[in-house]
Amino acid sequence: MDPESPDSYKFEREIRDQNYRNIIGIDEVGRGPLAGPVVAAAVIIPTGLLIPNLTDSKKLSHSQRFAVYNKLKENSNVIFSIAEISSQVIDKINILRATHLAMKKAAEKIRVKKPYILVDGLCVPNLPYPSKNIIKGDTKSASIAAASIIAKIYRDNLMMEFDKKYPEYGFASHKGYATKKHLENLSHFGPCPIHRVSFSPVSQLAVKKPAQGILPL
Repeated sequence: MDPESPDSYKFEREIRDQNYRNIIGIDEVGRGPLAGPVVAAAVIIPTGLLIPNLTDSKKLSHSQRFAVYNKLKENSNVIFSIAEISSQVIDKINILRATHLAMKKAAEKIRVKKPYILVDGLCVPNLPYPSKNIIKGDTKSASIAAASIIAKIYRDNLMMEFDKKYPEYGFASHKGYATKKHLENLSHFGPCPIHRVSFSPVSQLAVKKPAQGILPL
């Protein structure tokens, strides 16, 4: 998706034509990992702001992602918010509800006039403003793409901090996803407090005694 192409703002223009002033793009990251929170970001991009490589965060290299993130963060006219739902809450309410809750909380933090939400993926219930869901929205909407990048950078930074607290697992490299090395470390040490014990294979290992220095759940 090229932000200089009219298609990048197709949905935003359509919604503004319906007399909505502020279009909020929402996306999440972290549904699939075995550890760490799910994170959602809500973003309003001002009309006319063009940023190169503004697309789905998964399609960008690490350096490209950071370049876009910095341009979004440094622009005082870009409005954004972030919400995270912990692994403990994910275990209590399941990952789908936790994802919806993160999106809802991120949207609620943005208070603007005449808001409208463009959300990535399937329909999200209980959003605070009128909304439209867009399948693969992070490749079709500049606002959703911006949210995907901000959420990705934020969660990656969280997992790097968790790596300092629980260095046995290598969170800085795999960010909680089920890589071979993560599974090996998980099998050896058992789960730590940020692992999702409702997820397999963590659930099978939850009864294993954690290694020395790792707090039990």
